[in-house]
Amino acid sequence: MRALDARVHECRRCPRLVEWRERVAREKRRSFATDEYWGRPVSGFGPGDARLLVVGLAPAAHGANRTGRMFTGDRSGDWLYAALHRASFASQPKSTGRDDGLELFDCRVTSAVKCAPPANRPNPDERKRCAPFLREEIELLLPTLRCVVALGGFGWANTLRMLDEIGFDIPTPRPKFGHGAEVTLARGDRQLHLVGSYHPSQQNTFTGRLTEEMFDAVWRRARALLG
Repeated sequence: MRALDARVHECRRCPRLVEWRERVAREKRRSFATDEYWGRPVSGFGPGDARLLVVGLAPAAHGANRTGRMFTGDRSGDWLYAALHRASFASQPKSTGRDDGLELFDCRVTSAVKCAPPANRPNPDERKRCAPFLREEIELLLPTLRCVVALGGFGWANTLRMLDEIGFDIPTPRPKFGHGAEVTLARGDRQLHLVGSYHPSQQNTFTGRLTEEMFDAVWRRARALLG
């Protein structure tokens, strides 16, 4: 897993994303003017033998693209790690930087696309070029992996696509994303649970589409599925 993380950090496959992430790191947001931005692809965070994998969309321009760790340094991360802490998957409720002492227990957090995209929208070619990273990450976790929580429809669709390529049987019609949606996938005698959650973006949390109670219910369900 460390070797995969190192290859992710050096990737320059997508010219548009490289230009964008590096420009953001140079120009910076005024509130982070004194910060040294990461400005590179962001690998997954958490142990390589986790039973739970959390899949988001992509690093945030002034969050993970700044701090170098997924869901760290932005409002979405505040929601995610606070919820993971309440469910005993995280050592603390705050995630501010790579040196803040945060540890994840039996849980790894990653994204379908590893670079911050303009307007938070990677294009189809960029998604395709980045897909092998997520696939390899899942394959490395397979000896222990039991549950995947997909944050948002993008994370759900990309996780299903990778599991299909790896050889899991995907039901027809294809399972639809929704908050609390759940499907159990099989590969031979091996089962893997996929659970959907609304993404903890400000668009969802500020409007009340995703509440703390709704979010906590997802992590309680994940904990139950792990046994």
